[in-house]
Amino acid sequence: MTNSTWVIDPIHSEVLFKIKHLVISTLTGSFRKFEGTIITRGDDFNDAKVNFTIDLKSIDTNQTQRDGHLHSGDFFAADVYPQMTFKSTSFLNAGGSDYKMAGNLTLRGVTKQIELNVDYGGSEDNGHGTLKHGFEITGIINRKIFGMTWNKLTDTGGLGLGEDIKLIANIQIAKLVEEPAAITA
Repeated sequence: MTNSTWVIDPIHSEVLFKIKHLVISTLTGSFRKFEGTIITRGDDFNDAKVNFTIDLKSIDTNQTQRDGHLHSGDFFAADVYPQMTFKSTSFLNAGGSDYKMAGNLTLRGVTKQIELNVDYGGSEDNGHGTLKHGFEITGIINRKIFGMTWNKLTDTGGLGLGEDIKLIANIQIAKLVEEPAAITA
């Protein structure tokens, strides 16, 4: 069987997160710049190898001052650690279109094993001869295990920010088309 390399189509993909704010509501943000590859054996995604990188300075919470605070040492320390990376250690079918993906997430120089749920949405030709596959990836990580401990108490003693972050990524991938090797005389 041959290996296939797939790349994320950033125009048709999104990476979102949700966190509790003041314990009463949920704040949603996104990352605008990310890239990744998936290596499969044949056409099956079981045992795929996934590598994913997010540019932390591309965070967008729809509020510039908050985004600047998230860049700071209280959170991402993006000047020192500009990227968050994920490298899968397993990608296994859990039945039907459901997969479990485990891997190493590195954030702020700290690497921790996490597990994510993956819902395979199927495949479709994009109308231009390119086969695309779609996935929704979800999971929860605790920001404190990556050294992001900043918080503020409310007047009633509640936490200003939740510790758990919900991750949601809607990803489309396309097979990497390699350029033919140049012929030399």
